[in-house]
Amino acid sequence: MHAITVPSPGGVDALVYTRLPDVVAGTGEVVIEVAAAGVNRADIGQREGNYPPPEGASPLPGMEVSGTIRSLGHGVSGWAVGDRVCALLPGGGYASLAVAAAGQLLPVPDSLDLVDAAGLPEAIATVWSNVFLTAGLRSGETLLVHGGSSGIGTIAIQLARAFGCLVAVTAGSPAKLAACERLGAEILIDYRKTDFAEELSAATGGAGVDVILDSIGGGYLDRNLRSLAPHGRLVNIANLSGEGGDLDFGLMMRRWLSIHGSTLRARSVEEKDEILASVRENVWPLVENGQIVPVIDSRFALADAGSAHERMESSGHIGKLLLLP
Repeated sequence: MHAITVPSPGGVDALVYTRLPDVVAGTGEVVIEVAAAGVNRADIGQREGNYPPPEGASPLPGMEVSGTIRSLGHGVSGWAVGDRVCALLPGGGYASLAVAAAGQLLPVPDSLDLVDAAGLPEAIATVWSNVFLTAGLRSGETLLVHGGSSGIGTIAIQLARAFGCLVAVTAGSPAKLAACERLGAEILIDYRKTDFAEELSAATGGAGVDVILDSIGGGYLDRNLRSLAPHGRLVNIANLSGEGGDLDFGLMMRRWLSIHGSTLRARSVEEKDEILASVRENVWPLVENGQIVPVIDSRFALADAGSAHERMESSGHIGKLLLLP
């Protein structure tokens, strides 16, 4: 099979296109003939040597793919060779063949382009598990999404709107904010020009928001907490700022706030199976009827993975970047 390896950490030149022996499905697994792999910030961290794969996972980057099932491992039921699927992976997606746990597969409906489906598993699982299962976002509440034009952000906007919530976003350009608005975001904040906490306070009449989905981390902590309504919930899924943050315990206690930290990749197989089962029951019908769609910025050949990483690191993209074997 063709694959991207990372023999030693570094820049985009560390991504090496090569051939490897075909992967084989173990018990409870399937082999997928990959149509496309999604590119995520975590892949860049792995390439740089800052985010190693979990123990026992494939050393290849790539945490989501779409394609057709090529073979079934022992004990797999409910799936057949040739089924169109997309899948969450702990690694191994940057290849023409990938192994996935059967419990982390989702069926790709005929109405959805098989390549574009690679842009769904990681973002949907992240948003559903953090915003809805952990933070408990409910109809009528307000969600703030930092980086609303990212792959995760574009899914978060659509899901929150589908469940009857008001959505606020931050993004770094008029084009990105316009893309968020088309998806249903109503409070649009250019973080390069204004202070998001001040803008949110004005937009909500001082009420604040109920849930914040944040990947910036410590650099935003104080303003995030000040932007939450009483009983508000902050969910941090990354620390792209690379900074620590000062935590005002008095503010937390006076307003009954909660902070949740989360990563998806390092969760156990059982936990991820549970998340994907919940996604299939509660979210996948919205994908099947076209209410939730992947927003795709660019497609790259697998051999050109370095260019995809450069595109992501430039932060110029809107939506997902895909690699095609």
